Amino acid sequence: MSSKEIDEKLLEMKKELLKIRGQIAVGTVPKNPGRSKVLRRTIARAILVKSQQAQQDINQGGPKAKA
Repeated sequence: MSSKEIDEKLLEMKKELLKIRGQIAVGTVPKNPGRSKVLRRTIARAILVKSQQAQQDINQGGPKAKA
């Protein structure tokens, strides 16, 4: 996935998580209570992939390290 696609997915997942957290704060039970846990983990994974891609881009531009 490209960085732009990851950003779009992150935004979508963060909005959904915000909606679920709002439901919990008001006192209503979300349709799928386990979804918030899944969303938090998926968001963390997406952020990790994005940072790894950025690091890889930086490393490709610089001199190669000796083994």
